[in-house]
Amino acid sequence: MKEVPTVLQGIYQAYDQTTGDFSDTLIIESWGYHMKDKKDKDWLGRGTLSDTLVLKSYGSYYFVNFKIDGQWVLRLVRQQPNGSIEFLAIDIQDDATRKDKLKKISKKLKVTELKRKDDTFYQINPTQEQLMTLIKDGFFTGTKLNKVK
Repeated sequence: MKEVPTVLQGIYQAYDQTTGDFSDTLIIESWGYHMKDKKDKDWLGRGTLSDTLVLKSYGSYYFVNFKIDGQWVLRLVRQQPNGSIEFLAIDIQDDATRKDKLKKISKKLKVTELKRKDDTFYQINPTQEQLMTLIKDGFFTGTKLNKVK
């Protein structure tokens, strides 16, 4: 896509899952996105649709692909009927969760571990059908952001 669909454009708020307090604001515009913290300060830089930030859609999902240190990273966005969005990824931050998820995924796909500087990436190359199966099987989880404008 050359532009973010109008239906996704807007201002979304995230909430801290432990306290329930407002945390960050995601602003999606036709050209990409940027984020603001509680103090209205821009952080995380801006994501502009380009050859290193690609947006595609399939079914009820938008696939956000971006490049970090030469590696492609995938995030999913699914819009809810009330306008809020779910921002989804395969969460492997926790050691126990990582081992369990990688073990389950490796039964379906080849998983390659790549170390770059202080980061470790786990690379998979699923077909469209395999990716949709991973989504349906609940491997992608995440955060709900409420649309406020």
